Amino acid sequence: MSSQAAAPTPESRAPESQTPGPQIPESLPLAPAPEPGSIPSRTVVVLESIRHAILTGRLTPGQPLVETELAARLGVSKTPVREALKTLAGTGLVVMSQYKGAAVRTVDAELARSVCDVRLLLEPEALRRTVRSGTPLEAAEEALHRAACAADPAARSRANSDFHRALYLPCGNPLLVRMLDELRDQAALVSLVARGTHPGWDADATEHRAMLAAARAGEADRAAELLRDHIAAFADHVST
Repeated sequence: MSSQAAAPTPESRAPESQTPGPQIPESLPLAPAPEPGSIPSRTVVVLESIRHAILTGRLTPGQPLVETELAARLGVSKTPVREALKTLAGTGLVVMSQYKGAAVRTVDAELARSVCDVRLLLEPEALRRTVRSGTPLEAAEEALHRAACAADPAARSRANSDFHRALYLPCGNPLLVRMLDELRDQAALVSLVARGTHPGWDADATEHRAMLAAARAGEADRAAELLRDHIAAFADHVST
């Protein structure tokens, strides 16, 4: 009686080859230490750690964000990771799908235009009000210094984002500040991606210094005009 080879079972079949997607780094640094006296919840620490990883390019646009992997990298349970991802989805840094799970938001021309449009509407007016308030702008100067000394594009992008916030934060309108803050993460992500392909850092620094000089001279309309031109030039830059 001749023997016949048994048909391969599902378990014994060789797995189909698959192209691996981007992997979460083996370790993610925890967020910077909080101010003395403050005790942030674990969710806040995880949220800031993931945000920092996205805005420094350690987690790249389109990269899947698997709860179990992030929890292992950060040394926490899945619960704070899940809550952090929900919050980051609300700020626009993360997209969530019922079937695909969470991923870092991708940056396309439509998102870049939308972000720049809103900034053009709000930021120049906020800066005009800041200048008219007579508020000192040491935080903006400090951010300019950090941008000039930055060791990599991600750090410089973050410092530039801090510079812009230092200009609108003292505007005296909490709702205006909140609206710009809610846009800030998406603006930083757009800037990080755009500057990765078309740097333009020297032009940024020159324009930032001119804005700050006008603001310190009390020239509110001039500072607002320079800021509007700066954002418009960036909008043209990312749409090409």
